[in-house]
Amino acid sequence: MNRERQVHALNGWVMLVVTLAVFLFAGYLMREFVYSAIAADRTHQIPNLYLLLSAVLVFVLACFLCNGFFTLQPNEGRVLILFGAYHGSVRQAGWHWTNPLNTKKRISLRAKNLNGDKLKVNDKRGNPIEIAAVVVWRVQDTFQASFDVEKYEEYVRIQSESAVRHLANCYAYDHGEANEITLRSGVDEICAALQKELQERVAKAGVQIDEARLTHLAYAPEIAGVMLRRQQAEAIIAARQMIVHGAVSMVQMALKDLTENKIVDLDEERKATMVSNLLVVLCGDRDAQPVINAGTLYT
Repeated sequence: MNRERQVHALNGWVMLVVTLAVFLFAGYLMREFVYSAIAADRTHQIPNLYLLLSAVLVFVLACFLCNGFFTLQPNEGRVLILFGAYHGSVRQAGWHWTNPLNTKKRISLRAKNLNGDKLKVNDKRGNPIEIAAVVVWRVQDTFQASFDVEKYEEYVRIQSESAVRHLANCYAYDHGEANEITLRSGVDEICAALQKELQERVAKAGVQIDEARLTHLAYAPEIAGVMLRRQQAEAIIAARQMIVHGAVSMVQMALKDLTENKIVDLDEERKATMVSNLLVVLCGDRDAQPVINAGTLYT
């Protein structure tokens, strides 16, 4: 595969002096022709037409040299093409001059943002989701960007969309298996995988991927309501588990303190009743209504 070949163009200021000198020489020849024409008119002779022809040719040459000037800003490049053949690329910022017959194609080497559209795809489990990503990229090889693909900007956009779709198909949205990376939980790993895949896809276009991040991730509207209720149920279950675990710990601590301090001697039936009452008070979602027992547990 062909690669970029950097060349150094001539300094534009030096060639400006040369071009002005050629213009002055053309003017000098034209002046000499005028003087010779005046002298020939006095002597009724033919003026020196060679001076006129030389002046015209030199003037045409000076105009031809003017077409070789071009400027480059920082982080810009020019691809030089001579009669359909790749001549080289110029990357140095400044004012330059090259062969006027060269076709000079400008390519920006600056970082660009590609803000992808929201895509509706299926994740690893077949759930429809919406996903979007932003990609920061730059041209690294001007030859590949110019000749290996048709339109490198369009190529990067299409390959980015394809990579995001493939990424979504390889990972579940959430609730994966043990130690499984999901789109929702493994953000850094997902972004690294997306950047790696994008770099492999756009390498033939001479493009370097600086960063790739997900900007949007959600369930598709048709299942968003169901998944929201599922997430709410899971949150309630997790909260209930924490509440029950804390209540059991508090009951154990209460029974232990009552036994060690010998505040009251409880048999198994009274312990069971106390545990039941404490769990109702601690785990209930409403304030408990106390009931005063005037008798005993056995009457």
